Amino acid sequence: MNHIPDRTSSHSNVFDVLKERGFIRQATHEDDIRDLLGKESVTFYIGFDPTADSLHVGHFMQVIIMMWMQKYGHRPIALVGGGTAMVGDPSGRTDMRRMMTKNDIANNGMKFEKLFGKFIEFSPEGKQNGALLANNADWLLDLNYIDFVRDIGRHFSVNNMLRAECFKSRMESGLSFLEFNYMLMQSYDFLELYKRYNCKMQFGGDDQWSNILGGVDLIRRELAEQAYGMTFALLETSEGKKMGKTQAGALWLDATKTPPYDFYQYWRNVGDADVRNCLSLLTFLPMDEVERLSSLKDAEINMAKETLAYEVTKLVHGEDEAASAQAAARALFGGGGHEVVGSGIVDAPTFELSRDDLPGEGIGILDLIREAGLTDSNKDGFRAIEQGGLTIDGEKITDPKMYLSVEDFPDGSILIRRGKKKYSRVILV
Repeated sequence: MNHIPDRTSSHSNVFDVLKERGFIRQATHEDDIRDLLGKESVTFYIGFDPTADSLHVGHFMQVIIMMWMQKYGHRPIALVGGGTAMVGDPSGRTDMRRMMTKNDIANNGMKFEKLFGKFIEFSPEGKQNGALLANNADWLLDLNYIDFVRDIGRHFSVNNMLRAECFKSRMESGLSFLEFNYMLMQSYDFLELYKRYNCKMQFGGDDQWSNILGGVDLIRRELAEQAYGMTFALLETSEGKKMGKTQAGALWLDATKTPPYDFYQYWRNVGDADVRNCLSLLTFLPMDEVERLSSLKDAEINMAKETLAYEVTKLVHGEDEAASAQAAARALFGGGGHEVVGSGIVDAPTFELSRDDLPGEGIGILDLIREAGLTDSNKDGFRAIEQGGLTIDGEKITDPKMYLSVEDFPDGSILIRRGKKKYSRVILV
């Protein structure tokens, strides 16, 4: 498991840490929450619907929250949404989520559980702040629908629900009745966790505000108890666009889906204006160091980006992988092509090419770079060559009609680079 450094903040209250670093967006009772977090160990939960077979970097924002909270003595509940994923959260979406089978959801949930163990310490018994793992399939899948709408649905005003941001954004494209149940189900989760584990707080991304309010209100109505909710910043660029999307799709925390090198390079290449926010939200560096790094200008800002990439990769994939990715990047972008190919770097993006695909005169360069993901089309590849932006082992390619045969892979691999930042090691198999 990745551990947080012992001393990362001068604050004694985790609320002040989260506030200073820019996490907090909305809170149901800000002063009461701060007071509670400062005087006792609080059990809180964050939900994760297993709609894919890995957590992605958007989830990592919530994982970081759990890590901070646990460090300061509070008890996280990582709630896998095995039940809510059967319905699909409409929050922040313009279309309905793809329906998934029970088996897919269950298998994805098990993979989530393994990943959580890398970041937070699970200890159901004994340690006061030991994390708990729960799955809302345990109480949602066997619910009697008539009893549920009589006991729980009576507390929800349809008028208020339609004004909720999570539903308003879907009214034009159409909101299904299935999705309309999601708020009730998430609210019921909070009620269930409150009764089972004295869970007093629910946290989530800012798009979950309406759902969190529903749970706080349900606990008040059903149990006459006070619960609390807080939302956190979504991971966005300075222009308000979601981060964590690559040409290949989402930026995953599973190394088999996004290799550590690719993960490292994503953060190494963030925009200058996003460095401070990423350092603050995604690392445990002290804020004075965050301010120092993010104040660097011009070429020096690359030092801050390198630190960001190393720190985030270390948290997600471990120190060895972070160091390996950093060394690979420095070798690739600091030396010549031939030198890099012979350096034994294993983390660089690779594309395997079968010898069977090299009959006769071999494979055309345009086809190869397209299949390796360096271009979107032959036209795009032609343009890259015409503009002098394509090299193989450091040699510029000028002929878009060239073919590569087995003899052009002297060591069984070549390094193709497009421009300064896109490249692929092609390995002959």
